[in-house]
Amino acid sequence: MAAPPRPRPRPPLPRRCVDTTADRGNSQQDPSAPVRPPFRIEFAVTDEHSPPAASLFAPRLSVEQVEEGHDLAPKFDAQGLIPCVTTDFTSGELLMVGMMNREALSRTIHTGEAHYWSRSRQQLWHKGATSGLVQKVVEMRIDDDQDCVWLRVAIAGGASCHVGYRSCFYRKVPVGAERAAGNGLEFMEDEKAFDPKAVYGDVPNPTQL
Repeated sequence: MAAPPRPRPRPPLPRRCVDTTADRGNSQQDPSAPVRPPFRIEFAVTDEHSPPAASLFAPRLSVEQVEEGHDLAPKFDAQGLIPCVTTDFTSGELLMVGMMNREALSRTIHTGEAHYWSRSRQQLWHKGATSGLVQKVVEMRIDDDQDCVWLRVAIAGGASCHVGYRSCFYRKVPVGAERAAGNGLEFMEDEKAFDPKAVYGDVPNPTQL
């Protein structure tokens, strides 16, 4: 029988060091006593703003608990991610679809502002931290089997797309009989809500080929 997997070690906390030899010159010591080597005492420095993600999510114990219960027990995929659909709270317009890891979901819940996991940059992404287009979460929902999150947000500046449009879904794909008129993508927004070059400057474009 295979041994159970070991829990993943927590990343080391930053350390603050205190030199215990600082006042040795003022202490009374026996000259014949052996000299101890200097040593340091280390104190872990915790981030008081870090959300307690470990206690936020319940373990998935049963289908009934997941589908009918009051526990938040999200199911993250093999990469530790869960998809998130984000819409405008007032209009209902679809703005974007992103991914969250445990930290992003936890920070979104605790701060009331949307956080995602950027797969292109491989880092936590506080939406609007660079552009100022912060997504204020008015309501968060999770689906029946808790493997997808829905955010209903209010947007400062009225746009969510890094290309400059209001919605990331600014183009329409012709389907069915529509394709008789052409197969090209149709732009659904007449103009951009902001100039991405002016907002992002030299920040690398997250779109990958």
